[in-house]
Amino acid sequence: MSSSATISTLDEVVRGATERLARGAGVLAPPLLRVALAVPFLKSGLTKWDGFLSLSPAASYLFEDEFKLHLFGHAYDFPVPGLFAYLDGIAEIVLPLLLVVGLATRFSALALLVMTAVIQLVVPEGWANFHLPWAGLALAIMALGPGRLSLDQLAASLSRSRAPDGGRP
Repeated sequence: MSSSATISTLDEVVRGATERLARGAGVLAPPLLRVALAVPFLKSGLTKWDGFLSLSPAASYLFEDEFKLHLFGHAYDFPVPGLFAYLDGIAEIVLPLLLVVGLATRFSALALLVMTAVIQLVVPEGWANFHLPWAGLALAIMALGPGRLSLDQLAASLSRSRAPDGGRP
């Protein structure tokens, strides 16, 4: 076998392996990204409740006394802290669950990106270890979409199959 044939064969093997890796990663990456972003928010959300729709006193205390918005070199209290605590507690449960199952995926990731921006204003020193990775995960999910292993994909497939023309353009 000539050296050019060997190189050509090696090139084909490498290309084939690269394509298989890309296909596998294309299936696994979206759900792993969704879970990676969901976990810290869900863990935080679970600490905010004492029961069904019963916000813990600690969650209320955080928004009333501890959390401050750091804007333009000053720290400001949250407006309507009780409402923010309640909305945060709901969002930190609902949005991660939607992400994990892959339902309303891009909108859930966008909402968590907005929450991350607000958290950055509250805890500015957390940007490198927490907020930057969370923002990166949220943006990746928004860019890649929910992936094949998601309820969004299942709903799209069912919608196409029920369309009168079979979902073809």
